[in-house]
Amino acid sequence: MFICTFIHMKVDDICEIVCTDEKAVAEVKSKMLDENILIVIADNFKIFGDPTRLKILQALYQRELCVCDLTAALNANQSTISHQLRLLRSKNLVKFRKQGKMAYYSLADEHVKKIIELGVEHANE
Repeated sequence: MFICTFIHMKVDDICEIVCTDEKAVAEVKSKMLDENILIVIADNFKIFGDPTRLKILQALYQRELCVCDLTAALNANQSTISHQLRLLRSKNLVKFRKQGKMAYYSLADEHVKKIIELGVEHANE
């Protein structure tokens, strides 16, 4: 069933009438993700919104690196890199391992690699 009303203003990028397909709306609503999942996804995407964190992820996409190497590769100070790594770890985007006194970081899993690859692919379109 369609419910339609007319709009008095004309704008090219929106419908000129309001006409709701109740069946389509019900179908979409039934398949929407839980609000809590959407919040987690939104929080994860916020992490990708910082250039320093993206640089760290890009560097770790290439290979595992210790904090000192990340600092040198990104021309940043260690406290900045460490802070960003803590945020990335809190979202399970990177993991670390200790070897002696060194802390080595890598991407957490293939999902993170895919997100980076898709972001690069989309940016290059």
